[in-house]
Formats: sequence, structure tokens, C-alpha cells
Amino acid sequence: MRRKHEMPFGAQVQADGTTRFRLWAPSAQRVELGLGATAQEFLPMERDAAGWSQLIAPAAAGTQYQYRIDGDLQVPDPASRFNPDDVHGASEVIDPSAYEWHDHSWRGRPWEEAVVYELHVGAFSPGGNYAGIETRLEHLADLGVTAIELMPLSEFPGRRNWGYDGVLPFAPHASYGRPEDLKRLIDTAHALGLMVLLDVVYNHFGPEGNYLHAYAKPFFTDRHHTPWGAAINYDGADSRPVRDFMIHNALYWIDEFHFDGLRLDAVHAIVDDSQPHILEELAQTVRIGPGRDRLVHLVLENDANQARYLERDQSGRARLYDAQWNDDEHHALHILLTDERDGYYEDYAQRPIWHLGRCLAEGFAYQGEPSPHRDNRPRGEPSAHLPPSALVPFLQNHDQVGNRAFGERLSSIAREQPLKAATAILLLAPSPPLLFMGEEFAAATPFPFFCDFGPELAAAVTAGRRREFARFARFSDPAAQAQIPDPNAVQTFESSKLDWGSVKLEPHASWLTFYRELLLVRRQQLWPRLSGLRNHPGDFEMIAPAALIVRWRLGNDGRLCLYANLGNQIVPLKSRPRGAPIYFTPHDAQDIVNGARLPAWTVAWYLEPT
Repeated sequence: MRRKHEMPFGAQVQADGTTRFRLWAPSAQRVELGLGATAQEFLPMERDAAGWSQLIAPAAAGTQYQYRIDGDLQVPDPASRFNPDDVHGASEVIDPSAYEWHDHSWRGRPWEEAVVYELHVGAFSPGGNYAGIETRLEHLADLGVTAIELMPLSEFPGRRNWGYDGVLPFAPHASYGRPEDLKRLIDTAHALGLMVLLDVVYNHFGPEGNYLHAYAKPFFTDRHHTPWGAAINYDGADSRPVRDFMIHNALYWIDEFHFDGLRLDAVHAIVDDSQPHILEELAQTVRIGPGRDRLVHLVLENDANQARYLERDQSGRARLYDAQWNDDEHHALHILLTDERDGYYEDYAQRPIWHLGRCLAEGFAYQGEPSPHRDNRPRGEPSAHLPPSALVPFLQNHDQVGNRAFGERLSSIAREQPLKAATAILLLAPSPPLLFMGEEFAAATPFPFFCDFGPELAAAVTAGRRREFARFARFSDPAAQAQIPDPNAVQTFESSKLDWGSVKLEPHASWLTFYRELLLVRRQQLWPRLSGLRNHPGDFEMIAPAALIVRWRLGNDGRLCLYANLGNQIVPLKSRPRGAPIYFTPHDAQDIVNGARLPAWTVAWYLEPT
């Protein structure tokens, strides 16, 4: 089987061996095509009134090419399928039909079975490439993971970056391997029953290597602004090509690379006053396209907590988006584990256990209430009607680890039993959990912010990062700020690479056993009962300042029940728990809980009759 996504722009190989080149350059007077990595001759392209320039040329797969704008500026193709020499170099013609797929029968997995494992391709393995991930797929399948999520792949400047500074959205980053290597990784993952999701960025372009401003000024608008400057033009004049560019990008990854879904980064920063909103149009196009024939999952990061994007139809299927990352749940748990209360944690600091209970039972902690951290502006929409599958909880992810000054993981700042208690909540609650690479064996390596910009921008990024932390008391001294790792230093990136040699050593081996044990319970006890959950059928009660009980009505009319004490004092229970016990941490707490007492930092799970 061979796969190819047809696009109205970029380089498309034709049946006769030629290639059609097409670029939207409404701000240019003249566009020419140069063939070869260092083209000396340029061919004039035919231009229409809408700003499209096109040429069919004798260029086979593997040919490198650039566009020349107004006889001067040479630029890569913004729809390049591969840019082997970084964002400033030539693009390469790719024939997507050249790769033969072997996952003919793969139709995906239900979202209720999702256990997502987020990873950074460059830091996951010693080689920092797709092949390195392939060697660990069996480890992930044995762990109980059912989906890997790759941090953004779009070509970014330099060799090291988190991926959120991409400027060529269709080109998988060259240092990770060629496009066919990425396809082989996905093919292999599907053979092991693993879904593969991709993190994509539709809210901005990176600060280096974005040439669209030079020849396609309508791609951006000054009417809206984002934390990264002028917004992408989704709703003004000439916005149709812009919307098509992003929608085709989503379809391209799902069709041509057979990804099982996308996670859209920070959509609260996308500004669109038109109807339908770009998020709606994109999701609807995916649903009536590749989503007709297989299970395709769309996930949001959305600080606005807009439940409207997560609604289900009468059959319980997602109308637009399957789920959203649940920052609220993370923030509440993080306070309970670390007692850190500054920054955005202030919104949860007064009642962390209440916020946790509301997340577990109803979805969002903030469902329209004023947010102190946001100048008391209302945040969120009611979410109790949504199914648990609409929210993705986590204890760690790239942001919550990497946006710390030193990139410390929870295992280095929280005590063992409290962290085990929180993990048991994460992995056995009904919502599909997310793990961050190395979390399953309490990796000792940090995950600091890293990048590889040119000298001028690199200096600004380093200074800006240190200014960002200056508002924290710990870093008020310039000498303390100077200790924050330089994001552009090679050693900062190298320090983030997982140490797979430690997995068989203690305490890492015991942590891995713990995660495997929990995910086995999830697979055996929860999966058969999750498919019938059509809304967020939960309720909770606080039984102490740091303890709660949460119950969910299951599809088979039983109830899943959580007893959790996330404090240092023993909590008496009004009565002994009913039903069949599923899991306890610590394991020796079962008799005490059955005796109607909840020891400190204990989590107990039961299946109760209604």
C-alpha cells in the first residue's frame, strides 16, 4: 500500500516524472524556480491574479530546489516535504508513493484505550532519531502504553529544539531522519498495536527562518496579536489560502504518514473571529476525510477550558475534538506533592484537594469561575456533561518539566510514596492518562529547555529565559540566574537524553515494575468498563483537608470508587469501603482501609455495586 496526500501547493511529483511546483506569493512581483542545492539558473514561474506562481519542470524525486523572490531573495518551499540542509537551505522533492506501507489492516484504537507516552525524538534515544525510537517500541508496548505522542517535528533552525519553533510545517526535521524513516517508525508501531500521535503548532511560526513575511504578507495580521507577535491571518482578507495551508497540514500528517491523530498546541493563542472558527473547520475536515475510514483522534491544549470543542454526538463520538490536556488536574496534584504555590499554581493553592476532586469528577477545575492568576477574569466552561475520555490528565509533560529553570522531574522533587499515590490516581482514573518519556522508570535526567538559534537570537533567548525566572525569589540574585542552563548550549540538550542503562538499576527498576503493574490493572479492570461512559458520571466529597472520595458510574451500572489521602495524617472513614478491591498503594494498607481508616498518602481503588 502506498499513500500520498494531494495538496494545492508545494512540489507534487507527476506520473510522467516531472514535478509541479506551486507557491502562494501575493506580495512578490516575480517568482522563479531554481533546481539544485546551489542553483545558478532560475526558471520563471507563471503567475496568476491571486498571487499563485506555478511551473511544471523536469525534476525527479530527490531533486533539490528553491524559489527566488523578485530576482533577489532565495527561499525554501514553505510546503517542503523535506529540507535536508536546515530552514535556510534548499528543499527536496519527495515522492511519498515511494514508501510501501505494511499496516494495511490498521484502523486505530478506541480513545478509551489510550495511554499516551509523550516523547522528544532527539532526547529519547542515544541516536536522537526515529530508528532510536523503534528500538524501544516493545518496551513501551510491554509497559502498557497504547499511543506514543511525538513532540513537533516541523523543520526548525539548527539541530536542537523542542520543536515549537518550526517554520516549515510539512517537513519532518532532517536531523531525526528522512521522511521514509518516520513512516517506517509508524509502520512498526502499528504492528505492535501502538497508535502514533503528533504535536502540531498552528498558533505561530518560529522566530528564525520564516520567509513568509517577505512574499506572503497576508499570511499574518496586525489586527490580532499573540505572545509571539503578529497573529496568523485566519479571518481577514486573503485568509482562505492560509486556512487551507493549515488544514492541509493536518490532513497531510494523517493521510501521508498515517498518524493516528494530532495534538494541537496552545489553541487559546489562535485568534479567529470568523465562522466557522479554524479549529472547527479543521476538525470537521478531518472527520469527513480520513476519520471516515479509521479512528483518528484530535487533542487540544487549551488554557481557555472551552468545553464547546469537546462535545459528543448522540452516539458518544466526538463531534470535533476527542480530548484536551487537563492542566487543572496537574496543577492541583503538583501543589499536593511539592507545596509549590507561585505562578499559575496560585489558582489552586487554597483548595488543591477540592480542585483535584472537581477535575476527577467533572473535568475542569475552572468552569467559568474567576481566575486570580488571570486578574480574576472568568476562565472555562461547564464540563460535567463530558465523558472522562474528553480530558487527558498527567503528572509530567514537556511543559511542566521543561519550563522549570533546571528541568527537574517530579521524582527528584517529590517524596516516593506521595508520588506513587498520585501516580495510582493518574493511571487508574477513567480519563486516558499521559506519561512523559522516562517517567515510567523515574529517569534521573532532567528535561531543560533547549534550542539552537543563530548567535544574535541565541543571546536574546538566553537572557530572556533568565529574566523570566528573576521574578521568583530563588532567582532574584543575578548569580543564581547565571546558574540556569543556557538553552543554546550543546550540553543542555545532551543532559536531557534518557539514560536507558539505568532502567535495570534501583530505584528505576522498581518504578518501572510499579508502572507496569498499574497499567495492567487498568487494562484488565477498567478497559472493559469504559466504553459505556457517555458523560462525566462522577461525584466527589472531601473527607479531610487533604483527603477525598470520588465515585464514577460505570457503563455496566457499577461504580468505580477512589479513596485518596494525600496528606500526612491518618483520616478516619465513616464506614468501611464496599465492593471488590482493585488496587492499593502502599500495598500493605488494604487491611487498614478495610478497617475504616485511610493512612497518610494512601490510595485505594474499589469496584462497588450500585
